[in-house]
Amino acid sequence: MARRTDSPVPPRDAAPDLPARLEAVTGLARHGDLLGARVADVTGAVDAAHCRLTESVVEGMSADRLDLTGAVLTDVRLAEPRATEIVARDGRWRSVEIVGGRIGTLDLLRGELDGVVLRDVRIDYLSLPSARIADLQVVGCVIGTMDLPEADVTRVAFQDTRVDEVDTRGLRATDLDLRGLEALSYTEPAALRGATMSAAQLLLHAGAFARALGIRVLG
Repeated sequence: MARRTDSPVPPRDAAPDLPARLEAVTGLARHGDLLGARVADVTGAVDAAHCRLTESVVEGMSADRLDLTGAVLTDVRLAEPRATEIVARDGRWRSVEIVGGRIGTLDLLRGELDGVVLRDVRIDYLSLPSARIADLQVVGCVIGTMDLPEADVTRVAFQDTRVDEVDTRGLRATDLDLRGLEALSYTEPAALRGATMSAAQLLLHAGAFARALGIRVLG
């Protein structure tokens, strides 16, 4: 069997497929079902748990808490969101793009992400424990803490992105490209087995990698 030489495989193009015309809609609702909508006035504390949002744009959001628990988002763009907390546990996101804005906590515990782009977003805490992630692009973002314990990631790449701390405990990764990520620390460096880094990144984290392998460095 021929050995693959083109690793890491980049994420696929995941831009949302949006219709030319969108219907103006105000707000999101629990168990709601929106198709082809331009959603405005998402403010305060919003309960949109278990909703279905398809081929839609959410713009101008300024929410204290947006509950998207169990929600299904397909071909959706969140433009310039501002939220203290977005809870999207157990949700399914396919071809979703978040562009710009500031999010305090983005909680995607046990989420299924397929073709997601985070672009020019500032996120204080990105929580992805036990998530199943395929084709994720993180571009031009600033993230405080990124939690990935027990996550399963495939074709994930970073570009011009900074993260203070990455929790990699129990991470399972295929085609994870870290060359565009400036990370201050990794909680469990050994979990990065198979990931791709630049030589400069390797030197920066050499001490942590040595400790993870039980290597004593003296002198």
